[in-house]
Amino acid sequence: MATEYGHGYGSWGDSEAVGKRRHRLPAGLRAPFEARSWREFAYVLLSLPIGILMFVYAVTMVSLGAGLLITFLGVPVLAAALAGLRGLGAVERARARGLLGVEVAAPEPLRVKRSGAMAWMGAVFKSGASWRHLLYAVVQFPWAVFSFAVAVNLWAIGWGLLTYPLWFWVFPMWAGQDGIQLYGDESHQVYLDNPFEITVTALVGLLFTLATPWIVRALTMVDGLMVQGLLGPSRLATRVVELESDRGIVVDTAAADLRRIERDLHDGAQARLVALAMDLGLAKEKLAEDPQAAARMVDEAHGEVKTALQELRDLARGIHPAVLTDRGLDAALSAVASRCAVPVQVEVDLPAARPAPAIEGIAYFTVSELLQNVSKHSGATRATVDVWKVDGRLMLQVVDNGVGGADVTGGSGLAGLAERLGAVDGILVVDSPVAGPTRVTAELPWRRA
Repeated sequence: MATEYGHGYGSWGDSEAVGKRRHRLPAGLRAPFEARSWREFAYVLLSLPIGILMFVYAVTMVSLGAGLLITFLGVPVLAAALAGLRGLGAVERARARGLLGVEVAAPEPLRVKRSGAMAWMGAVFKSGASWRHLLYAVVQFPWAVFSFAVAVNLWAIGWGLLTYPLWFWVFPMWAGQDGIQLYGDESHQVYLDNPFEITVTALVGLLFTLATPWIVRALTMVDGLMVQGLLGPSRLATRVVELESDRGIVVDTAAADLRRIERDLHDGAQARLVALAMDLGLAKEKLAEDPQAAARMVDEAHGEVKTALQELRDLARGIHPAVLTDRGLDAALSAVASRCAVPVQVEVDLPAARPAPAIEGIAYFTVSELLQNVSKHSGATRATVDVWKVDGRLMLQVVDNGVGGADVTGGSGLAGLAERLGAVDGILVVDSPVAGPTRVTAELPWRRA
């Protein structure tokens, strides 16, 4: 593995500390003045006209298309309606990204198997994303009306009452009354006109002003969920993309392993066996004329055979150790720990039923590579390996007391290890502050053989 433990990664913690800002005002007091609150309010304001546009377009086009289904013209009208809604959905995703910071990927593209208008219309009708866009246009409109009414009224009431001390003079001068009328009938009227009532009015406005951004934020959270759920890719499509990516990782990993095995054989055992064959050939030629020299050459060849056998055993162990197949993870990890350059304590708490061989193999090589990192880069004096099962998951944890600073950024060995685990729905979590300790936790699905 190419991951390095050391001070080269120390700046990560420092930059994180610098990135944390301390605000003098608590979040509740500064919310009405934050740019985020105003962006969310702008999103609610824009939702109403956009919702009207989408709703009118959807209802008009779908009704027209349904009415024309008695003729063939209804089919292209409906297809055009759904295609137009997909275009409006792209606008909505961009609006959510720009104003709410909600990143929503585009839905799966249309799968047009052959050229032609009929094939395209068929793909539009078969796409679940097209119908989700139609559902969004119908559902979003009443929600936009509700959120618009709530947000505008709360915002206007809050700021209006808060600033009442600045404009209450308008009533006696231009409206012919003492102030805002709180109550009135034929015989009695109550106006907010004295200093105490004006102050209380401003305080009530302050409460509305402070609460409104949070209410608007809750409203826009619903908008974000609708955009994600109806305008983004479906869970099935997302899962298909993940599986395709995982399959690519598995194929690349297998190809890399085959290249490594070929290189190790070519540069190691194969080269040694070629040299051994040449030495034995020379010994055969000298056997008659110089038996002692031939005996020395045979003795040297015997040593080369032992070395080649050891290299082949190491290579076979790197492919899949026999002890893992025969005795399971406990014995295999103990064997790996015994070869580590630092003392390693291994604790394995697993049931008698073993997981699938593929999961066992990934767990073994994960611990093996992590212990190689400990030996080469950590500067540790001791390490521990813990393996256990919880809630249908196989958990691995390797801890060392080294210098820390391990990073899972692209290009590192840990990043490659995380990709391998991800290919089988596994997770890799690295906790490695500068100066240590380093704690690497891996989680794998427990799949029965």
